[in-house]
Amino acid sequence: MGLCGVVESFFRSVAKRRGMANKDDLREQFTEAFQDADYPISSPMDLVPALPNGPSTKFESGDFSMTAMELNTKLGGEFPYESVDAFVDDVIEQLDDQGLI
Repeated sequence: MGLCGVVESFFRSVAKRRGMANKDDLREQFTEAFQDADYPISSPMDLVPALPNGPSTKFESGDFSMTAMELNTKLGGEFPYESVDAFVDDVIEQLDDQGLI
């Protein structure tokens, strides 16, 4: 395969992956949005004051797009959470388990 074939193959594989959500990107977005909450948090309502646009705060990566309010409906949540990292880890895990990312 010549250089043109390699380049073409590369761009085809990138195009296929374009729609996939990037977990690291979402983790960064979630952490940034939820880090200013007053931890430990005991319910989703404890997160609302920290969100830049309240429940309408949107998280997007690839084909994934969800507001904080929509996110809340998808998560079971094992409250309380002691830190933003513990909360975000659980969010990513639950979204992944549900095939949403």
